[in-house]
Amino acid sequence: MAEAAKGRGARSNATGRFEPETVQAFDDGWTDQDAEAAPLRTTLTPEHARTIIARNTSPDIGFDRSINPYKGCEHGCIYCYARPSHAFMGLSPGLDFESRLFWKPEAARLLEQELTRPRYVCKRIHIGGNTDPYQPVERELKSTRAVLEVLQRFRHPFSIITKSVLISRDADILGPMGRDGLASAFVSITTLDRGLARAMEPRASTPAKRLEAISRLAEAGVPVGVGFAPVIPGLNDHELEAVLEAAAKAGATTAMYVTLRLPLEIKDLFREWLADARPDRAARVMSLIRQTRGGRDYDPDWNTRMKGTGPVAELIATRFRAAVKRYGLDAPRHLLDESQFRVPAEARPQMDLFDLPHAI
Repeated sequence: MAEAAKGRGARSNATGRFEPETVQAFDDGWTDQDAEAAPLRTTLTPEHARTIIARNTSPDIGFDRSINPYKGCEHGCIYCYARPSHAFMGLSPGLDFESRLFWKPEAARLLEQELTRPRYVCKRIHIGGNTDPYQPVERELKSTRAVLEVLQRFRHPFSIITKSVLISRDADILGPMGRDGLASAFVSITTLDRGLARAMEPRASTPAKRLEAISRLAEAGVPVGVGFAPVIPGLNDHELEAVLEAAAKAGATTAMYVTLRLPLEIKDLFREWLADARPDRAARVMSLIRQTRGGRDYDPDWNTRMKGTGPVAELIATRFRAAVKRYGLDAPRHLLDESQFRVPAEARPQMDLFDLPHAI
C-alpha cells in the first residue's frame, strides 16, 4: 500500500498521461527498510508566460476569464481538480503537483499590458480558478498581491477564492474594492475536523484559520462567501450544516458547494489516499461517489458534473438549500461593477497622444 510522504497528500507520483514511458518504483531488496525517507522538498521555477489572462468557454463555470499566478499547489489537497494539468508539462499529477511549482514573475506587468489594449473589454476576472493564488511562498514572492494592485489601479472587478488565511494580508486592497462593488471573495472550507483536514489538505490553512480569514475579510468590507467544496459523500458530507453555520457566524453572506469530481488521474490518486488514510470507510465512500455519478467514478457531463445526479446528490442539494436559508447565506450573489474600469493616466502615455486635438 502506498504511504504518505510527510506533509503531502498524494501517495504516489505516477508518470503523466502524455509521456511515452512509465516509471515505477520497486523494492530491489537492497533498500534499508528501516531508513527514513528524505523529505520531499518543494521546488519553484519561474514561468515566462506571454499572457496572464486565461479564457474559457465552459458553460457551467460562472466566469470566462481568470488569472493563476501559480501552477501546482503546495496545499496538497488530494481531491484537487487541477492536478491533471501538471501532465501537460510532462509532470505527475501526484507528488509533482504538490512539490514542483511554477510562478509567473511578470504577472503584474503582463496584466497591465493586457488591460491597456485598445480593444480590451472589461469583465470580471476570477483569481484562483485553477490553483490557489495564496501558496505558502506568496508570503515572499507577493505575485498575487502585485496582480491585485494592478486591478485596484485600473478599478477592474474581480473575484478570488482560496483556502489560505494569507488572503487576510490583502484586506487593505480587498476591503476598499469590496465596498466599491469591485471585489468579492470565497474561502473554501471542506471540514471543521482538524485531523481530517491535515490528512486531506496537509499544507492548507487549518479550518479555524479559514474561519478567521472570513471574519477579517467581512470586517474589512469584502462580500465574502464560503465554499463547502468538495462534498465527499461518506467522508465529510455530514459536516455540511456545521460548516455553513460556522462560516455564517464568521461573517459569510453567501455559500456554494461542489460534489467531488474524479476525472483522469484524480480517481486513482484519491483511491490510493482513501485506502491509506481512511481504510475503514474506503469502500463505502467510493460506493456513494459512484451513486452520484451514474454508477461510475466520474461523469463529465457539463450539465451535472458539479453537483452529480441520483438520490445521494439530491439529498445533498436539499440539505444545502435548507442550511443556506437557515443560516442566512441566501443573500443575492454580489454583482460586480464593470462600469468603473479605467486605464490610469500613468499606464497610457502613448495612448493619450490620440486624444490631443489636431493642430490647425
